[in-house]
Amino acid sequence: MKISQICALALLLVVGSAMAFANGINDPQIIIHGANGNAASAFTHCPPAGCTKVGLNFSFGVPSSGSGSLFFTNNSGVNWTSLMLIEPKQKNQVPAIDISCGSSLFSSCRTETLKNGSVEILLAGAKCGQGIKNGQSFSIQFACVGSSCWPGGLNFNAHANVSSVPEPGTVAFMVTGLGAIIARRKRWRNRLQA
Repeated sequence: MKISQICALALLLVVGSAMAFANGINDPQIIIHGANGNAASAFTHCPPAGCTKVGLNFSFGVPSSGSGSLFFTNNSGVNWTSLMLIEPKQKNQVPAIDISCGSSLFSSCRTETLKNGSVEILLAGAKCGQGIKNGQSFSIQFACVGSSCWPGGLNFNAHANVSSVPEPGTVAFMVTGLGAIIARRKRWRNRLQA
């Protein structure tokens, strides 16, 4: 390869990486933190009002101010390796589609608008074996970014330990990689027979 082609490829990779991590829109955020001595803790114990005990499926509403933290305890009897939050489409209400999410307990967080107009936030992959353990308290924090806040009183449904279907892009990458492996193997076989 020529030096100019290598430089162009490197520049393309740098620009692509920067675009993938860019967040120029001031979207509201949702952040999941842990407690109870967890290495990724954001708080050490439940507030005086207590943590709400929840099972594998539960519902909650965004604080009326549009920001703040809600405190829960996993009382399901099992450790959670994923947590799906669904913001159902409600009458006369636009879902908060452009949101950013993060967690110190899960390795990935993605948002998606569903066909019915609801918004799904999926936190998956127990980070460093964390997840949300049975009996562990955690918080769901709703944060404003700039002037963009959550609508107060917005309702969510939560489901723990859901299995997710891979995104179409992931399936396409897998098929492309498999095709490349098969093509490479055929080339090697043809070279060995020649």
